[in-house]
Amino acid sequence: MSIDYEGEQKRKFVQDIDDIVGIYSYDVLFADSINAEIKRQIDCDGVVNLQTHIMRKRDAIVLIALDMDGTLLNSQGRVSERNKAAIAKAQRQGHIVAIVTGRAYKDARTPLGDAGLVCPIMSLNGAVMTLEDGTVLGDVPLDKEKLIPSLEWVRAQLDLYCEIYAGDAVYVGLHNRAHLEAMAERASDVAPELKRIVEKQFQQARVTYVDDIRIVWEKPDIVFYKVLIFSLDQERLQEAAAQFSGISGITVTSSHPNNIEINHEQATKGQALMKLAAHYGIDLKDTVVFGDSHNDLSMFAVAGYRVAMGNAAPELKEVSDMVTASHEEDGVAVVLEKLIDKRKQ
Repeated sequence: MSIDYEGEQKRKFVQDIDDIVGIYSYDVLFADSINAEIKRQIDCDGVVNLQTHIMRKRDAIVLIALDMDGTLLNSQGRVSERNKAAIAKAQRQGHIVAIVTGRAYKDARTPLGDAGLVCPIMSLNGAVMTLEDGTVLGDVPLDKEKLIPSLEWVRAQLDLYCEIYAGDAVYVGLHNRAHLEAMAERASDVAPELKRIVEKQFQQARVTYVDDIRIVWEKPDIVFYKVLIFSLDQERLQEAAAQFSGISGITVTSSHPNNIEINHEQATKGQALMKLAAHYGIDLKDTVVFGDSHNDLSMFAVAGYRVAMGNAAPELKEVSDMVTASHEEDGVAVVLEKLIDKRKQ
């Protein structure tokens, strides 16, 4: 077997060749999902050095950051037994496994608790950073006064569903939910998947319903961390994105084709990863991240090694170092089982 070391793109994947994680059969390891650029470096005999600069030393402590929905969790919203075992093994070896998610803290903690796992949780796209013991490492709230004109516009749109994430509570106006449910019901005969999308959205957050969502931003003691807007109408969703994109000091991302998420510009998954790595004294070169959606891009931009799920958005796969199996096929475990240090338990 020969590996062509020439070319800047190829050198991206093969650096410091003496420091490899292991040598594995290509037929066995990530056969269909391994990054296409790595495939081009492998001859037909099929052996590959899966070297990553994040594991240059056999005893290096690595920070592993996992998105939840579409990445760690399966379609039932649960951590599979295989993913659970891989995470637990990494933790026993001393590695830090963190959750970096758009979910609120409590909504992220529930599936972890069901699996018997305890991890640092960077919730609301990094707006609130919580350590394993529940200590809040930091938070980055929104300036809600800047958002009110756009929120008023959203409130007037019958086909936009809005969630406001404020500390421990997620607020939803009853009229928004009712209109969205009615729209999904009308469309269910011709597009039954739309109804399933709406039902899944309602299941992702434990919410506090209010008669009028305006009540939430009129209360001065309620601190905003994230606003999520959901719609089955793509044109209207783009209008909503445009409404918020013009506001200074915020960022607009998405975790699903049917939503947009609004955070403070410093409340990104990438910023959260950098702060958590600094807290543990881990170099960013010693971080590996897993994700599937647009809101994972900031994390991919700063991490040492980037793994896109098989079900990931194309733009995430394009900037990844590796593409693993889908979230339904335990793609997180597929990588961790091979790339985590093989030292004794």
